[in-house]
Amino acid sequence: MLELTPRPTHVIAHISDTHLLGGSRKLFTSIEATRNLERLLTRMTASDVTPDVLVFTGDLADIAEPEAYQRLKGAVEPVARDLGAEIVWVMGNHDEREAYSRELFGAETDQPQDRVYDIKGLRVIALDTSVPGYHHGELADSQLDWLAHELSTPAEHGTVLALHHPPLRSPNDLMRLIELDGLERLETVVRGSDVRTILGGHLHYSTFGTFAGIPVAVASATCYTVDIGMSRDLLLSAVDGGQSIQLVHVYDDTVVHSIIPIEDYPQVAAYPASLRAMAATMTMEQIKEMVSSKDSEFNKAEREQSADL
Repeated sequence: MLELTPRPTHVIAHISDTHLLGGSRKLFTSIEATRNLERLLTRMTASDVTPDVLVFTGDLADIAEPEAYQRLKGAVEPVARDLGAEIVWVMGNHDEREAYSRELFGAETDQPQDRVYDIKGLRVIALDTSVPGYHHGELADSQLDWLAHELSTPAEHGTVLALHHPPLRSPNDLMRLIELDGLERLETVVRGSDVRTILGGHLHYSTFGTFAGIPVAVASATCYTVDIGMSRDLLLSAVDGGQSIQLVHVYDDTVVHSIIPIEDYPQVAAYPASLRAMAATMTMEQIKEMVSSKDSEFNKAEREQSADL
């Protein structure tokens, strides 16, 4: 079997902003948020992706209804068991701590929902950036002290920090009003630590940047997305399309983020998995020549098919 090295030490499915409602109601009367989540989970189980952990970076429920959290658990937990993956829930501004903690963790509290997970030597820290009664994000001094204590001891494979409000600027003026406040305080804590990447949500579109020298990746939403390329006549445009998640492949020397759509699109070309069996009979030099050389029979056939020669 074709087996390229190095291989990732960990794979994370980064999912955000499910915004589930209770009952059979649809978001904005038309968006089937639960169906979108189910479509994603179906795609995941049918693929060859084997995540070690599913990280949900906030806004799990749209208005914090108990039934929404129950529906989320009921949909995700069986899939996680089948995949052999752990689940990391993260608070968002649409979530409420009491219902969130009661329905997802079995212990109701109004305190920040900060937790640490050990995923085979990779530390994942879920950090609650929500502010009760508001949509912007902020971290209390006590949370930053707690985070600094956790990071004072490096983890075997480093740390992934998961939060809802990403420490990035948005190009949308309206979104800028509900960003994460107090970035300089968070920067003091994470700069120079073993945090290898920061996972965020909230924005409803995929974006990337750096903070305190650390890569930041924001996963788009599974419910609806924000169209950054909207008409200049609009301040913000939410659309039912382009929903996606991210796969995070953690290697010893790097972290790679890939965008995965939740929708199945028309297939225009494909290579069957049976090619792996053929590759097992070839040397790596032969495989590379077949795949890389423009004059190989393999690539000639693909070129003729794509250009209809």
